[in-house]
Amino acid sequence: MSVALRNAQRAVPVRRAPLRRAVCVLRAALGASRFDVGLVCAGNGLMRRLNGAYRQRPEPTDVLSFPFHRVTAGELPRPRCRDEYNLGDIFLGVEYIHQQCRATGEDFDSVLVVTAAHGLCHLLGYQHDTKAEWQQMYQKEAEILEELNRLTGASLRPLTAGIF
Repeated sequence: MSVALRNAQRAVPVRRAPLRRAVCVLRAALGASRFDVGLVCAGNGLMRRLNGAYRQRPEPTDVLSFPFHRVTAGELPRPRCRDEYNLGDIFLGVEYIHQQCRATGEDFDSVLVVTAAHGLCHLLGYQHDTKAEWQQMYQKEAEILEELNRLTGASLRPLTAGIF
C-alpha cells in the first residue's frame, strides 16, 4: 500500500523521496506494510492550530498522529473492507523540528525520520503517558529503527530517551 506524503509548508526544504522510503521501511518493520499512511510536512502555523484544536495546546510541536483505527499497543487493525486498510495520518512539524535541530546541532533529515517512527507508533496505539507505556513505546521505536539502520547503514535511535 502507499505512503502519501504532502509538503504543506515552505519554510524548510524537505527531501521527500528519502523520507517516504524510510517511512515505508518503518511501516514494514511494524508489520503494517499492507496499510496506507498519510504523512503531512507542516509549518508552525498549521501545527499550532492542530495542537490547539486536538490537544488544547496552541503551540507548535514536532508530531501529531491521527489514527484511523483505535487499537491496543502492538495490535494491527483488523480491516473489514479495502477502505479500512489505513493506519491514519501523521503531521510532522518540520519547521519546529528544523528549529530544534539548529539549536542542538542534530541532523534534520535523521530527526525527521525518527519523529516519523514515533508518529507511526502512535498510529498503532503506543503511548507515553506513564513510565510503563513510555518503556513499551521506546522499545518498539528502537526495534523498528534498528531494522531501518540494518537496511540503510544509518544509526538512528529514538528521541524519547530520558522522558522518565
